[in-house]
Amino acid sequence: MAERHPVEQADIEVTEAVADVRHAPLVRAAGALSEVADQPPLRALTIGTAALGLWRRDRRMVRAGVRALAAHTVATWVKSAIKARVDRTRPDHALDTRYRLDPDGGTDRHELSSFPSGHTAGALAVTQALARDYPETQAAGLAFSAAVAAVQVPRAKHFVSDVAAGAAIGWASERLVSAALDALLPSGVVEADADPLAFPAVRDYLVPEPALPQQHVARVGQDGAVGAAGA
Repeated sequence: MAERHPVEQADIEVTEAVADVRHAPLVRAAGALSEVADQPPLRALTIGTAALGLWRRDRRMVRAGVRALAAHTVATWVKSAIKARVDRTRPDHALDTRYRLDPDGGTDRHELSSFPSGHTAGALAVTQALARDYPETQAAGLAFSAAVAAVQVPRAKHFVSDVAAGAAIGWASERLVSAALDALLPSGVVEADADPLAFPAVRDYLVPEPALPQQHVARVGQDGAVGAAGA
């Protein structure tokens, strides 16, 4: 048998060290909650955000939903392409049978699709995409993504390097999508509805009200009567 890479060996040792906790009620409950980061729920969230924005006529919300959906789509495509190429036994299956890693495998069996973590990639891509338009959600999004990633190891669904690779995919996908979207649709377009005066291109076309000649400027006398200046 070929000698394992140090990262691969460390993955196996960590998985074996926490193997007993995968059946613990708390880990099982946390694992079930982490399924909200699976593909269907995240797609529903992103599409729902865009749809709600359309209904409310809220351009920022539409933009956030579209950005998150695009980031999730790219992250999903990348992780799926890698999974289709790399065969790696999922930890829970490896603990019961045997471990296998084949970079040129190409099988589509679920128990051989450990690398990379799709839940981690999707969670990070979506939450950070939403945070671009709603910065106040960034901390919560990072916490959620970290929790989703962290529970994959004790629940024996992924190795540590699977999670790390998933995080890198999610992070890179969101930044690639955001760079493209911001180039095509600058964020200023969103605020233009709220305050057209904030944009020189609009302000320059606004015609100011002409000033009245000095001799027609009204003044108020001490008795409250209105007269013309110089009368």
